Amino acid sequence: SLGSYAAQHADRPYPLFMNVPGLKIISPTSAADIKGLMKSAIRDGDPVMVFEDRRLWPVKDNVPTDPDHLIPIGKAEVKREGEDVTLIAVAGVIGPVMEAARALAEDGVSVEVIDPRTLKPLDHEAIKTSVAKTGRLVVIENAHRVCNLGSEIAAVMAEEAFDLLKRPILRLSAPDIHVPFSPALEKGFFPTKDHVIAAVRRLL
Repeated sequence: SLGSYAAQHADRPYPLFMNVPGLKIISPTSAADIKGLMKSAIRDGDPVMVFEDRRLWPVKDNVPTDPDHLIPIGKAEVKREGEDVTLIAVAGVIGPVMEAARALAEDGVSVEVIDPRTLKPLDHEAIKTSVAKTGRLVVIENAHRVCNLGSEIAAVMAEEAFDLLKRPILRLSAPDIHVPFSPALEKGFFPTKDHVIAAVRRLL
């Protein structure tokens, strides 16, 4: 048994590398994305870092058999289309975010879920296209709050698409403390389905 992931395995250190010039960073969330992005990374002329979220390891999925299955680096994927709020789900939060989207749909709230897949270079256009439709944005990730991907997305939106926003951008992330070892404490440390639902309702 693995027990608790604790600080060594539960941390999300990708923000440390986002400021390195010329470095590309990918964080796939499905078997198909892992295969397609890894093949693209191998063929890429620049160094590419791959971050796997350990909470996704138990997820079972089909692996494409096509030997030429490629996913371009720098292209996000719309996991669920919606009209009211855009949710950016980074890596391991994709499960809770999709659960929240389904629960909100039962109450008549339509959310669009985007999986960035590539953290650097970020797909600006995919995010702006979605926010142009919804006018509301929540970024959810398991990394610590300071200088994470949500910070970068908020900066991009402020610089390039501020007029599209109807409400302030919300960010859900781990707090700026070390991940606790206690399984009970760790369980409530990262964003959950209920956190996402509450954030969406704040924007409506």
